[in-house]
Amino acid sequence: MVAGEAVTRRRRRRVLAPIVGGLTVLLASACLDLPSINRPDIPDGIPPGAGAPTPYIDINAPGRTSELLRDWAAPIADATGVPFIAMEAYGNAAEIQRQQHPECGIAWTTLAGVAAVESKHGTHGGADIAPNGDTSPPIRGVPLDGTRGNLQIRDTDNGRLDGDATHDRAMGPFQFIPETWKRYGVDANGDGRADPDNIDDAALSAARYLCVSAGGDMTTPESWEKAVKVYNNSMKYVLDVRDRANAYSINVRY
Repeated sequence: MVAGEAVTRRRRRRVLAPIVGGLTVLLASACLDLPSINRPDIPDGIPPGAGAPTPYIDINAPGRTSELLRDWAAPIADATGVPFIAMEAYGNAAEIQRQQHPECGIAWTTLAGVAAVESKHGTHGGADIAPNGDTSPPIRGVPLDGTRGNLQIRDTDNGRLDGDATHDRAMGPFQFIPETWKRYGVDANGDGRADPDNIDDAALSAARYLCVSAGGDMTTPESWEKAVKVYNNSMKYVLDVRDRANAYSINVRY
């Protein structure tokens, strides 16, 4: 699970849907005509627009391959207000998935939409993003102790990852909980370790998680919503991610 699976950040009205294989599957009719924010210049379709296509890079090059997208990321970051290092990370994750799992079809705009909602692109609480992608101070969610509408998830990592030896907490710019990070976490900045507080690692891990949650294909409205709902089981969340992703797809600040 990611933080959204275990935590309802605010009390939201939910749309109920059938459960298949442990994942929430939305009815087709529920995902084809969603309300949008009152911004006529921003598309409201799903999956969100793919935005500027990432150029081919050598994803097996040494070091931080996100830096190979510097020229691509700079103008998009300037137009959208997304931090430059984060923009590189989203493009890198999407390009790695495109080369390794082209059937998924995840776009960098979806990753940017998720990270915007989860952590303000790794800057929540005044955090900064270092040139290598590390975010500091670490971004941590509340203890998942069963209060304030949260599920209870007792510690699964002895506090090694999230710093809490009593209950698990969501971690980093994409707000993974330890159990999910141990399954999907991957090194993407070339330092040899998977770190939930590194935006390169977290972005690629989120891309992997979303693609698996969608059944391997995020190119249809049903599968895209299915994946995002697994990240956070809330229609409000789906719409927030969609609107931000669509805004970024046309280089609009959100």
